[in-house]
Amino acid sequence: MKEINKEISPKSVLEIGQYIRTIRKWHGMTQDELCGISGVSRRFISELENGKTTAEIGKILHVLKCIGCDIKLRLR
Repeated sequence: MKEINKEISPKSVLEIGQYIRTIRKWHGMTQDELCGISGVSRRFISELENGKTTAEIGKILHVLKCIGCDIKLRLR
């Protein structure tokens, strides 16, 4: 199995989307399968993975949870 970066510090919605795509594919999951377990539309997943900046943060957090990821915030 391909090694993946288990921790990132995303600086944009695009970086979050790219990471979600990487993890989804690492799990061997299609966009449709991720939609099925997260309850969001395929369009939302597609737009998220492509960095659409209007994506709803609540849905993003839910999708991340469904693929086994958390967001960690820290004070700089």
